[in-house]
Amino acid sequence: MSGITTRKAAIIGALLGSAAIAAPAFAQSADTQSPNTQASDTQAEDTGGLTAIIVTAERREQSLQDIPISASVFTGEELERKGVVNLNDIQQIAPSIAINTFNRSTFINIRGVGIAQSAPTSNPGVAYYIDGQLIPHEQFIGHSFFDIGTIEVLRGPQGTLTGQNSTGGALYVRTPEPEFNSAFAVGDVTVANYDRYRAVAAINIGGENVALRVAGIHEERDSFTRNIAANAQSQPGNLNMDAIRANLRLRSMDGRLNVNVRGEYFNVQTDNNAVKRRGDTVSTNPFEIQEDGLSFQDQVGYRLSAEARYDVSDSVQARALVSWQDGYTHDQTDGDRTATALAVPANLPTSGANTARFPGRMSNGDTQFKTLIGEFNLLSTGKGPLQWVLGGFIMDETIPVTLLRDNRNVLDVRQSNSSIITEAKNTSQSVFGQVNFYLTDAIEVLAGARYSWDKQIYTRFAVPGPPITLPFTSQVTSQQLTGKLGLNYHFGDNNMFYVTASKGYKAGGVNLTPNTPDFMPERNFVYEAGLKTELFDRHLRINGDVFYSDYKDIQLSSLVGGLPVTQNALAGKSWGAELEVTAQFGGFAANAGMGYLDSKFANSACISDTNAPGTDPGCATNLRFVPKDRVLPFSPDWTVNAGMQYTIPLGSVEVTPRVQWSYISEQYATPFPSVNTLVPGRNVFDARLTFDMGAKYKLEAFVNNLTDKTYIASQIQNSSSADGGIIYGAPRTYGLRLRVEIGS
Repeated sequence: MSGITTRKAAIIGALLGSAAIAAPAFAQSADTQSPNTQASDTQAEDTGGLTAIIVTAERREQSLQDIPISASVFTGEELERKGVVNLNDIQQIAPSIAINTFNRSTFINIRGVGIAQSAPTSNPGVAYYIDGQLIPHEQFIGHSFFDIGTIEVLRGPQGTLTGQNSTGGALYVRTPEPEFNSAFAVGDVTVANYDRYRAVAAINIGGENVALRVAGIHEERDSFTRNIAANAQSQPGNLNMDAIRANLRLRSMDGRLNVNVRGEYFNVQTDNNAVKRRGDTVSTNPFEIQEDGLSFQDQVGYRLSAEARYDVSDSVQARALVSWQDGYTHDQTDGDRTATALAVPANLPTSGANTARFPGRMSNGDTQFKTLIGEFNLLSTGKGPLQWVLGGFIMDETIPVTLLRDNRNVLDVRQSNSSIITEAKNTSQSVFGQVNFYLTDAIEVLAGARYSWDKQIYTRFAVPGPPITLPFTSQVTSQQLTGKLGLNYHFGDNNMFYVTASKGYKAGGVNLTPNTPDFMPERNFVYEAGLKTELFDRHLRINGDVFYSDYKDIQLSSLVGGLPVTQNALAGKSWGAELEVTAQFGGFAANAGMGYLDSKFANSACISDTNAPGTDPGCATNLRFVPKDRVLPFSPDWTVNAGMQYTIPLGSVEVTPRVQWSYISEQYATPFPSVNTLVPGRNVFDARLTFDMGAKYKLEAFVNNLTDKTYIASQIQNSSSADGGIIYGAPRTYGLRLRVEIGS
């Protein structure tokens, strides 16, 4: 861990050390109880304190304070209170997470590990789940962000119990369970500037053993950016979204069998991303662009799943889940991002020299994901010292892709002079298990392991470049043993120290061009020590950790000949810490989170990059030199957030003002630092005022980005299909939100 400054180490050590010193002192005054028991939620509410946080990270419901995982957990109510309305906002309230959305994909990185490329042959390093269903690719993870029950952000490798292995972490999204013996409806409507309208409604109808919950959303908003081209055909950034979700819950008369049948449909229509052209000489306003091409992005899909839990005995439960997912993306982009660039004339060939002279072009893409997933678990449910989970996972998916580029037209795609037509077939299988055993009432050990088999068959039906015999099919297989070891020390009520060692893995795959080598699996070894404690009769919760990561065979994305390539060229070393503090004292509530990350490449190498400015010393053509100790992509040094609120009773109305602040330091979008890859640091402030008028009505006034900070949210790099540019974060937005509940 060389290079750690004394000042940074002192800050982190003091934060974690103060919590470690305080915890035993206050725990001594608490009644001692078994580490398997949890303090009563009712008691916490009666004293104006915090309620228990229940998570499902280890396939059973447990208190967050009892599991040795660095995690941030938020209820749907907390997300609303903190102004989180989409997946990207999670990085403003959870430490050590960076989320970048552009084109058709949402890239999630935790502690500098995750994904920075979009290819049907690659997997994300951060696994994403909705109601237990793995969503295996980054294109369709942001469309279910409504009617939320809880979100769990798990940091570090998830190489034992998650549906699919992951090197960086996992996000678990849970929607509210249908309630038996209850009938009610809830809804909220938001009206804001930029002609934003958002309506969410849910209805619950429940009998003794059958319950149904149906929820839906409609949201529309004008773009934050104006397309000022005189011949503009679209306004990139416009949004129109509709989605509906249903959950049918059934249980047997004796309560031993519980079944959930879920279905979801989404339809998201946009004018694609608003990308500011670099070096724009027409307008320096970051929220003005000039594009003449017809741009759009349509994402439509559905998910069906069935999950059953059966109590085999009083201490053993069986769980089974099957899921079918079908998602489709059709998008089109003005590749030159101007209203003036000319296309290649009809009398000239679309050679590299001519496309450089006449850069006007359009690109069009179609991608479909057809995914079948199955998982089976056996797990203990008793209260004894031994707890265990066994399971198996299988995934089978087909991904057809069509990408077209038209260098002869600038308004629409009418023909293709460069086509990519492929189909990937991916299969993943694994078996896993974990055992937790209490040696004493205070000391717990855990051991878990997972063995994964992954196979990919990739067929190219059309590929630019030198002529080859088509179709051309390649196949790659990879397998890996991963797992976790840990030692936990529980003391007092909901307090623990833990140390763990874990390993995560991401499968290898096939590259698009047949002459490009396959890429190997990626692995991450992490060693972590943490403290979780609750003080002052559960009015103050402090959770913190320190970690060291040994990141091997990192999968990086770049371009060769304008075509995407995934490569393994480098390793990484990182260390860091997270600290989260939550307080509730009657009407006063506060939260704060901090993540520090020192993440660097562990070796030097020459890696592929078409955008290389000539040839770096010691590297061949189209290769660039990455030195040891250069910062890993998407690895901000600091991620900090804080918020506070105070509830003021005014007769029958409770008024709650709240302020929220988040800070993310600078990060780079690629391994090559430059003005075109830098995402500068940013401070964002939000404020809201809530009027709670009892059980049925709640009115909220909000302002997001209170200071109207102009900041870069994402940097997009050049490709043969479209020039790169800058996506700016949302400017100041403000509005009103009304929530209504009917029934009981």
